[in-house]
Amino acid sequence: MMILVLTILAYFLGSIPFGLLLTRAAGLGDIRAIGSGNIGATNVLRTGNKGLAAATLLLDGFKGYLAVLIARHFGYPAPFCAGLAVLLGHLFPVWLGFKGGKGVATGLGVLLAEFFPVGAIACATWLLVAFLLRFSSAAALSAFAIAPFAALAFGHFHLAILAVLIAVLVYWKHAANIARLRAGTEPRIGKKG
Repeated sequence: MMILVLTILAYFLGSIPFGLLLTRAAGLGDIRAIGSGNIGATNVLRTGNKGLAAATLLLDGFKGYLAVLIARHFGYPAPFCAGLAVLLGHLFPVWLGFKGGKGVATGLGVLLAEFFPVGAIACATWLLVAFLLRFSSAAALSAFAIAPFAALAFGHFHLAILAVLIAVLVYWKHAANIARLRAGTEPRIGKKG
């Protein structure tokens, strides 16, 4: 019963749309009407407000981290369930008609809380690819592709399974980005639109 309660609470924590709330509070209107229409940090950056984008990134990541951190006190499988639920909450928030973000920051927060070295490897991969290619989507896809292998390398089989599930969801939400990357039309980081 406690795991069920934690899972539900993690979903609702994940469903808090920080990007939307912050841009509205800053008087920038509805972030869903800007750029890609996404509520995540990359799209918030397209408003030109780097501070809001950074705050969105940190808050979206923190909600993933916090959900797992709390669940760890109740033993396995609570962290696994909470990690998946908080991500699903971000991807499909009940408040926004189940149309949320793409799960990158929240997913990285989950990985960092589950096992810090795996999360750190995923974050480092994101930073490296973003720096080299200047595509947020390519950086995210690379980070979540490497995470399951990093988990296996450390002997964390359950985390590898969770990382695969996270990767599948993130890749699914990035379907349009993948198509644009192939077509050469994907916007680079920081481009307004």
